[in-house]
Amino acid sequence: MLAIIIIAIIAVFSLDPIAQEPNYHNFADQRRLINIANFFNVLSNLPLVIIGILGMRLVGLRQASGGLVELQSIYLTFFAGIFLTGFGSMYYHLQPENKTLFWDRLPMTIAFMSLFCAIVGEYISTRLASKLFIPLLITGMTSVIYWYATELNGHGDLRAYMLVQFLPVVLIPLILWQFDSRLNGINYIWGVIGAYGISKLMELFDAQIYNALGLLSGHSLKHLIAAFGTLIFYWALQQRHVTK
Repeated sequence: MLAIIIIAIIAVFSLDPIAQEPNYHNFADQRRLINIANFFNVLSNLPLVIIGILGMRLVGLRQASGGLVELQSIYLTFFAGIFLTGFGSMYYHLQPENKTLFWDRLPMTIAFMSLFCAIVGEYISTRLASKLFIPLLITGMTSVIYWYATELNGHGDLRAYMLVQFLPVVLIPLILWQFDSRLNGINYIWGVIGAYGISKLMELFDAQIYNALGLLSGHSLKHLIAAFGTLIFYWALQQRHVTK
């Protein structure tokens, strides 16, 4: 895993800086309803807000019996990141541009890094997860701040953010394969990964899905499927138990 991290960093930063494509903001479904711009792309973030609240409540009331006691603050931060991502994405889709995209991406890094640390804690070492937690949160948020600062300077660079978003997706399956957890229910984690992968496919085929379905676009479905992945983790924190 360390070799993969080093190779990924070298490979990504050997590329030229990657600016945000202006066309990224041009989503297929731009319908305005009840005076809300991009209505369905905005509304489809509501499940993220709701699950974020439910998750924070579950952990805050010490009812997350399907997790490890040592990781409760990490679980709480994950759901707080999901909650903020829902609002950040709503704000972005009301007026899609780099300025608002910043507030969409910043809380996403909180969720990404918290989930990765939770998996490290559950499968490798809770002590290692605790040591990595704050540095990884700072790294994630800094990657978005760096991207936005470079965009303002006219030379946008997404490379660090790309690593923050996609490297954990590569590393988590390796962790599941190489290590055993004290908790049962590994299929919950695979479900989270699968939902994330499907959500990215929905995003990629935004216009094609909208043209085929008519009601919802791929990007709106991306939000809903990502929320379902978060719900799977919520269920995991309710239903798993320590086996060893």
